[in-house]
Amino acid sequence: MRFRILGILLCGLTAVPAVAQAPKPAPSPPDETLTYDVTWSIFDAGKVTATLQGSGSTPGDDVHARAVARSQGFASLLFNVEDQFDSAFTSGAVCSHHITKKINEGARHRDFEVAFDSARRVAVLTEHDLNKPEAPPKHAESAIPACVEDVVSAFYYLRRQPLQLGQTFHVPVNDGGKTYDISVEVQAREPVQTGLGTLPAFRLEPSVFGEFYKRKGRMWVWISDDEHHYPLKVKMAISIGAITATLKSAAESPAK
Repeated sequence: MRFRILGILLCGLTAVPAVAQAPKPAPSPPDETLTYDVTWSIFDAGKVTATLQGSGSTPGDDVHARAVARSQGFASLLFNVEDQFDSAFTSGAVCSHHITKKINEGARHRDFEVAFDSARRVAVLTEHDLNKPEAPPKHAESAIPACVEDVVSAFYYLRRQPLQLGQTFHVPVNDGGKTYDISVEVQAREPVQTGLGTLPAFRLEPSVFGEFYKRKGRMWVWISDDEHHYPLKVKMAISIGAITATLKSAAESPAK
């Protein structure tokens, strides 16, 4: 059983407006740390921590984001997870430069790096299987548009966009292979209970299943309808049950 908590949380938060006359994007959020509690059906499954640094930098400079997922409780007994994703992307247009992933899931231990070469319009993947340290790393290249998102930078790109009911959003996302056009439908506006209290939010449904995730299922994301645009909750319904990540705390530092 694969308990991909980090991918579940991050890949559901991908979107960009498709409308030509969209309102001006919101300013970049200040540096921050967001923590999430993750449940699997009725069981405590783990924690996710997402940090953002450099968001107050000059446009064109890199912003650095880190997402860490750790399983705990009953889920750890079935499938232990300790993943870390590090992304660097531009603060203005939010185009990814590269992402590194340290994957420790059960017996699977791998390091990935994806570098996005916008001049050549290629993504360069380097993969190390830590279970086979003597084996040479795997290298691969795939085509990308001039500006592409990884699964972390897309998470922050979404928060900078205006959300309106009935809209459909699209964004090119690359995770080291084919670039996928992820569409997201803004379905409703409803309250969400979190560690910060009950907050108004937009409910979105991203099209991550079928191609990006090769399985059947549905995913919903709730983004706060306020100046923070926090991802408040992510819920995924698949064959093994419902997996939900809910915002527990948010700590911000002033933009530089």
